[in-house]
Amino acid sequence: MSATMAQQLSVTAGLDPFATTAVPRCLVVDDEPRLRQILVRVMRADGFIVDEASNGFEAIARMEAQPSTLILTDIEMPKMDGFSLLRELRSRWPDAAVMMISGNGDVQTAVSCLSVGALDYLTKPFHLEEVRARITSVLERRRLVLENREYQTRLEQKVQAQARRIEQQFLGGVQALAEALEAKDPYTHGHSVRVSQYATAIAKRLDLPANVVRAVTLGGRLHDIGKIGVREEILTKPARLTPEEYAHVMTHMTVGWRILSAMVIDQPELLNIVRSHHERMDGAGLPDGLMGEDIPLEARIVSVADSFDAMTSGRRYRDDGGKMLPEALKELKRCAGTQFDADCVTAFLSAIESGEVTILPRTDGPG
Repeated sequence: MSATMAQQLSVTAGLDPFATTAVPRCLVVDDEPRLRQILVRVMRADGFIVDEASNGFEAIARMEAQPSTLILTDIEMPKMDGFSLLRELRSRWPDAAVMMISGNGDVQTAVSCLSVGALDYLTKPFHLEEVRARITSVLERRRLVLENREYQTRLEQKVQAQARRIEQQFLGGVQALAEALEAKDPYTHGHSVRVSQYATAIAKRLDLPANVVRAVTLGGRLHDIGKIGVREEILTKPARLTPEEYAHVMTHMTVGWRILSAMVIDQPELLNIVRSHHERMDGAGLPDGLMGEDIPLEARIVSVADSFDAMTSGRRYRDDGGKMLPEALKELKRCAGTQFDADCVTAFLSAIESGEVTILPRTDGPG
């Protein structure tokens, strides 16, 4: 094998999906035994392991048994001609380099071969040195294609990794903002931490995939992030809210969703939680009036956890100072199927009964 060809194959070997050994494989397909044997000898002399076939069907069988990097195939053959074989090769083994050989020097035939996916077209009769030169060119083009694809793959991976890092930094900053927001009000301090832990317990009890459990955990921490956009005098108002003030507070779902959707790309569950944790099973919730299973499951989970913590915590705008645990659990059961997902309520109750979740005390404020 020439030094140039050996170098090309050596460079390509690490990227070659067909490279099961250090020695490249070639398949010669021609119904003329004499011409086929000439090409077989040439390719073996250049260091290839060579298979041969007399028609397209035999060639497909050889490729199924052991794919070849390079295929030299005649066009006019019985049973399955070269065009049909080329289409099959491009469909099933797109990384194979195919050179078409024909006694027809018609330009249209050559253009047709190249348009279907052949890397070169050789007319009979040919000189052996021409065959070697053309094969060198074909393998060089194939090498460039493989290297470019590898480069694109690595570049995409680097871009994705960088995007994930930026996203995590963004979420970390947003989470810090959410904690700072809660810390300003002793009545809600620790709310998101508790919601996150309750919601995580529900998700695990429902035996959800690990990625969904992680999204629920994070979503519980960030579900109220949109309250950054709510006026502070309303958030800290010591009396009941007016209808207008309540409507303003309830914009926090869409505000939070807009904040996160600007940066969060591959965590749709997180966005669903932030936007839909105040939806109701009966369709009377906000902001979209979703009903039943149209509400994302992760949002239904956080809805139960959020409402339970709100019921058991004192709030400025409420006179009861927070319900006692038995009363809050009774309220969850009463509203299962109308406000809350019944399965999520059952999972939460089971997690409490089994000790998988502990009702966390408030760390600050009255109630």
